[in-house]
Amino acid sequence: MRLIISFLLFFVLNIGFSQKKQISEQEYLRLQDKIRLHFNANVDSALVYAYQMEKSNNNKHLAFANGVMSVFFQRKGNTKEAQKRYKAAFYYLEKIPESNEKIQMKSYIYNYGGLAEWTRGNFSKALEDYQTGLKFSTQIGDVKQIIKIKGNIALVNEAVGNYQLSIKNLKFLTVFVDENEGVFTKVELLNYKSNYNLGLGTAYESYFMKNLSKRYLLDSAEYYYKKAINYSQNFVDNKISAQLSLGNLYNWKHDFKSAEKTYYDVIFLAQQNNIIDAVCIANYNLGDIYYTTKKYDKALVFFKKCDSVAAISDTNKIAYLKSNFYQAKIYNILKKPDLAYKHSKIYLDNYELYEAKLSKEALEVNYKQGVDGLAAEMISIEKKYQNDVFLSRGLKVFYVLMFVGIVFLLIKNIRDKNKAHKKMNALIEEFKANIEKKNNTEFEIEEKEELVFEQEEIQLKKENVNLSIDEAKENKIVEKLLALESKHEYLNADFTLPYVAKKIKTNTTYLSYVVNKRFGKSFGEYSNELKINYVINEMITNHMYRKYSTQAIAESVGFKNAVSFAKSFRKRTGVSPAQFASNV
Repeated sequence: MRLIISFLLFFVLNIGFSQKKQISEQEYLRLQDKIRLHFNANVDSALVYAYQMEKSNNNKHLAFANGVMSVFFQRKGNTKEAQKRYKAAFYYLEKIPESNEKIQMKSYIYNYGGLAEWTRGNFSKALEDYQTGLKFSTQIGDVKQIIKIKGNIALVNEAVGNYQLSIKNLKFLTVFVDENEGVFTKVELLNYKSNYNLGLGTAYESYFMKNLSKRYLLDSAEYYYKKAINYSQNFVDNKISAQLSLGNLYNWKHDFKSAEKTYYDVIFLAQQNNIIDAVCIANYNLGDIYYTTKKYDKALVFFKKCDSVAAISDTNKIAYLKSNFYQAKIYNILKKPDLAYKHSKIYLDNYELYEAKLSKEALEVNYKQGVDGLAAEMISIEKKYQNDVFLSRGLKVFYVLMFVGIVFLLIKNIRDKNKAHKKMNALIEEFKANIEKKNNTEFEIEEKEELVFEQEEIQLKKENVNLSIDEAKENKIVEKLLALESKHEYLNADFTLPYVAKKIKTNTTYLSYVVNKRFGKSFGEYSNELKINYVINEMITNHMYRKYSTQAIAESVGFKNAVSFAKSFRKRTGVSPAQFASNV
């Protein structure tokens, strides 16, 4: 038994070790650059490169990979995995021989530990980790790492309200980076300038929110946000954050026109890059502008957009909560009790769940509206309209019953009228039948033509059974067919097998064979499908086309009459052209 267990353990360990491989130093540095490039912009992409690095059997590589992944998993909300990775980073760190390389790795890991703690909101622990990392990077004179950690320390000071110290540190770092421009690559230089100018803008704006009388702080914030946007052309997250914050500044200054334009720019850029949170916040802020300027209908549009985006993103619950707060207020102003009650109830039902977070968001840059008295106001709206809503619902039930009674009487009346008109309708049908006989003469001729055409195709299919042509010739026929498709030749009434065969300089037998082989259908089915697909597309994209009669549509795509067109259309869609048009 012990022998079997030993064998299994050996087998499992052998598989585990076989997955590890030697990664060259050059490949390690390349993966480091990739991780840092995507560090702020795209967590998932950065994780992919970290996983590649983790396949190494080098302890230094494994320490770095696990350290950086502790940040990524924390950003994704997986604290347990983040802590596990951070512990693993120190495990591999201890295996590295004593050297400057090991000291540098300690600096990296403590910096990543600080970032993970900062993401959790543990600012004191984050500061402790940063200072430890700074001690190690200073010990070996790692200038780039010193700058990174000092920048992170400045952000911690900003987060805890030490705005003046944060501003002082960030200004120092901005000057230092400019003075040592030659030390950095172009990407690194732009990244630092983007981060530090964004940090300065945020610090000045946050400082203003603590001192609302100092309006000049907004001018400083605007200056640095604009610089951040300029340096963030390759850093989408930073650019969006800076633009969003710049819109808030214009909002504070009551420059609503500039704020509105900026938020629209944010929505466009965020949608292009699938940054859902920013889309939600920008829609919320636009709703806030229109609410402030008493454009209530427009405000409702954007608050509802905010709700829709929040529904697909768990990180936007605060935006969803506050948009419902404003919607309740707007419907209260517009004297719409049902909707005011509905949205105040949504707010109150979710308030307790997010109360602590909402209070924290009161000072968040991208949500300038505070929370004082919000719950109390929603309770007053809910109580105010509670009786009205119940009365309104009772009236609705009464109206429904009354409507049902009226409908019943109308149906009875219609049935009585139908009996009276029955004889007259019989006469009308008799006249219609006589008229239809005249019209059917032409249709019967076409039916015969179609029958002959179908018989020809059946004959061609029989011939095709034993037919074979080389692939190059097939490809040439298909290529010519697709060229005719692109020119919409199939809309012509004479788009028949003989016509097309002549057009593309082949014979009907070859053409029928290729269509059957490549498209899995007869030429007639192929032709009809092209026509019907064209009609479906036009109906969906052209509202004027939907207004045409069935006959007009049939003629526009080369059918000789509306009956055969409608038959083909129903076969393709399951409904008549009119039904389809009315449901687009």
